[in-house]
Amino acid sequence: MLGMTIGVALLIIVLSVMNGFEREMHTRILGLVPHITVSSYAAPDLAAKQWPAITEKLLHHDEVEAAAPFAELNAMLLRGTDVEGVLIYGIDPEQEKNVSIIHEYVDLQALQRLQNGSNAILLGQALASRLQLSVGDKLNVMVPNENAKGSVAPIFTRLQVAGVFNTHTEIDQSIALIALDKALAIMPPQQRRQGLRIRVNNTFEASRIAWELEQNIPYGFITRDWTKTHGNLYSAIQMSKQLVALMLLTIIAVAAFNVVSALVMIVTDKRADIAILQTCGASSSAIMATFMVQGTLIALIGTALGTIFGVAISLSITDIVALIEQSFNMQFLNSDVYPVDYLPSDLRLGDIAMVCGTAFIMSILATVYPAWRASKVQPAEALRYE
Repeated sequence: MLGMTIGVALLIIVLSVMNGFEREMHTRILGLVPHITVSSYAAPDLAAKQWPAITEKLLHHDEVEAAAPFAELNAMLLRGTDVEGVLIYGIDPEQEKNVSIIHEYVDLQALQRLQNGSNAILLGQALASRLQLSVGDKLNVMVPNENAKGSVAPIFTRLQVAGVFNTHTEIDQSIALIALDKALAIMPPQQRRQGLRIRVNNTFEASRIAWELEQNIPYGFITRDWTKTHGNLYSAIQMSKQLVALMLLTIIAVAAFNVVSALVMIVTDKRADIAILQTCGASSSAIMATFMVQGTLIALIGTALGTIFGVAISLSITDIVALIEQSFNMQFLNSDVYPVDYLPSDLRLGDIAMVCGTAFIMSILATVYPAWRASKVQPAEALRYE
């Protein structure tokens, strides 16, 4: 019974945690990164003239919800002797709200400061901590560049921290936001990377939608969906969920085998009692039913207790882990390695039903053999030496 309880509880907890990672991937990470980006490998001046027409054409697609312009550049943030590599996005704050949920994690006034001509920059919490920066501090930004002679001639600019966002995801480690026109101004012309961030109504159809959009835009423009940048992470979560579920189902199988072992031992120990019951008129079916009822009660109580413990822990595991981290001054998850820096949980009724049903059915089936052996006890043989 204890083995059944532990197996069921563990499986419910682990499936809830894996569901939590999947939910955070879908709602938080994919809410922050673009579902689809459209960029150009044509001449920057030529591409700039075509963006308005392309934007209008893309928005005519039934599954496209919104589009917003962006510019992207790699840079170095300098603060004293501290240096950090960063990916800088130039955005229009008003349009960015339509394709990203970044406004949920940063002060709206700070986001609004990313207007035309602004020297403001927004940093992720982890990045700001490493550089020991807070709101109002200034820092230097260095953008790699080569002059006409091929010599290194980096572009420097000085920006002021207008806000710090903390999404609790890997995005906090290496992303900074500045005004769109500022990004275009400090970006070397030959390295100009600008385009459109697109939000679609079904993130899991992004690959198909990206392909359809690419067929309707001029030559020289390409699309890229989130599966190219974060698809491996999502696949890893799905695969881990399946493998962990399979591994933990073996725990339930072992628990069911323990039911077999326990009942076989009981049958062996109670051979004389079974024989006496048979001499008193108990039929083979009655003996078999007796042991099946015993095995069913073990399965029912073990599964019920496991479900109660599993559900209770799943609903509070995020707070439990946070309390342990705070009490012992440690961190189990770090967004340097994991997609989020906390342990999410998403308890689903379907998983509970699947785990309970599987455990109960396996346990019921496990009682058949011991019960059958009990029904085959021969009274004369069992009582010969009594």
